[in-house]
Amino acid sequence: MLHNAETGDFFEYISNNTFEQVYATDYIISADRKYICFESNYSKQWRHSFTASYSIYDYDSSTFLKSVNIPQVVQYFAWAPTGNKLAYVWNYNIYLKPNATAEAIQVTHNGKENQILNGAPDWVYEEEVFSSNEAIWWSPTGKYLAYAEFNDTGVHTIEYSLYGNGQYPSTVVVPYPKAGSTNPKAKLFVVDTINPSRRTQVVVPDSIGAGDHYLSSVTWVTDERIAVQWTKRKQNHVLLQIYDFDGNNWNKNQVLVTSPQTLWVRSLVDNNTQVVIGSSHSAPQCLTCGLYKDRCQYNSAYFSYDASYYRMDCYGQSLFKPQIHYTFEMYYSGGMFSCNKLRSYFYISNGLMFHYLLQTDLWYQMMLPPNFQKNKKYPLLIDVYGGPCSQKADYRYRLNWGSYLSSTEGIIVASFDGRGSGYQGDEIMHSIYQRLGTFEVEDQITATRKFIDMGFIDKERIAIWGWSYGGYVTSMALGAGSGVFKCGIAVAPVAKWEYYDSVYTERYMSKPEENADSYKNSTVTSRAKNFKSADYLLVHGTADDNVHFQQSAQISKALVVQQVDFEAMWYTDRDHGLGGPAYHHLYTHMSQFLQKCLVKPKSI
Repeated sequence: MLHNAETGDFFEYISNNTFEQVYATDYIISADRKYICFESNYSKQWRHSFTASYSIYDYDSSTFLKSVNIPQVVQYFAWAPTGNKLAYVWNYNIYLKPNATAEAIQVTHNGKENQILNGAPDWVYEEEVFSSNEAIWWSPTGKYLAYAEFNDTGVHTIEYSLYGNGQYPSTVVVPYPKAGSTNPKAKLFVVDTINPSRRTQVVVPDSIGAGDHYLSSVTWVTDERIAVQWTKRKQNHVLLQIYDFDGNNWNKNQVLVTSPQTLWVRSLVDNNTQVVIGSSHSAPQCLTCGLYKDRCQYNSAYFSYDASYYRMDCYGQSLFKPQIHYTFEMYYSGGMFSCNKLRSYFYISNGLMFHYLLQTDLWYQMMLPPNFQKNKKYPLLIDVYGGPCSQKADYRYRLNWGSYLSSTEGIIVASFDGRGSGYQGDEIMHSIYQRLGTFEVEDQITATRKFIDMGFIDKERIAIWGWSYGGYVTSMALGAGSGVFKCGIAVAPVAKWEYYDSVYTERYMSKPEENADSYKNSTVTSRAKNFKSADYLLVHGTADDNVHFQQSAQISKALVVQQVDFEAMWYTDRDHGLGGPAYHHLYTHMSQFLQKCLVKPKSI
């Protein structure tokens, strides 16, 4: 279906029968709407990346093009922003087609898996920098094509087994830079699509290029102007460089620099002319002020390419009610839901306040069982993530495992955004900088004690669980030996930050040699002996490319050394998301674990 945003009209553009001809699961329409590229044979690689086959359909003739010569399996496909020019990545080389029916032109020739990648990011850039499988950027009219080249030849690899069904398992090899190790090297090039042999490198500014750095983002301003964001490896210094094309080279022009102490725009023109990045603007317009505040309590806006339209997603606690201006809404219905503020200080018996470092309010969210009664005692599950700039307490409607536990098992499910979390100011967010595993863990324990003080929590039946960073916080909280938690579940947790990727870890902890004490004090394994006071379920996929199985293996080893009895569940050939049948099995298994821990206390 095509929807005209101006008239509101809908009409069928392509029928289901067309999809079925090539077993397509997705599609991409050319800018001039003359061709449709159908995607089939989708095969997931990492979080964002995948391979697929592509078939091009001529809309006017209602036929598939027979001589498109796109290989059967490619890493990336993209139409140009105008016309029906296209580019794709095959075997980590870029190919360009001036139009849908033209022969493909090979733009790069040095691509090689796990060594040189053109137009498709390597693992760490995909996961931590771009959050995308895209490393190709068209200029506004499609005249130029910018692309990144990633050199992973110096990056250490992680290897793990895929067991499959064969007599012998296969081995997956991924260049994966861990904290303090050698990073990939990224270069940026621009190709003239009229004459693809004309390729020009966009040079890194000297202040950044002198040391390890990242190519952070690429944005076209016009066909002859491009904005590139470069970041030092430590990620405390960002430079947004504007480049202009003079017919032969992309020359550095204006620059915007951001560092911990400074924010300025500097002119690089050698005269009295001041160059200002930006333009005059109108007064801010509130997009949410006219909405129903009792229903629209969490909003996100998404603008069209030219910013003439926006789509706003509106979330809240009430029943669904459509709005009149292309706004998609979801609301909470059924059960009871509480979202309030938890003060970050303790009340002592004489009524005075003891301020806990930050004199501010912090948010918690609590899902209460049906027919909740304050004079009863309920089991409590803390649902934690706790990573830097994260948020668990909000007004977005969700139906998830917590909804089931609350409505069916009578368990109160609560989340708390403590120090290190986002959207509460820089002071709170930066509290755990250079010291992961400290305040974000302490605050979960503190919040749980405050929940007990509310009077309706059974202090003998409290659990904590989390996934990824949440699994790390869960494990650190149990390892703190506070006695608050009877049991905990950690899914795909970090054990030591030295084992995790360089971009994420160094952003918050710097390199291990620069912050040795914090790395040493932030390990789950060093707390293994304290797990004897709680029941622990450790879960991990053996094919986790993100938080490697190595992490849980090290936790398991440390617990065995300390003679700690614990439960473990490994999911064979499953990655960080534990998809497929593993997902259902996981939640069934975790529910049974909690029933033993919280709902059905062990008899003495």
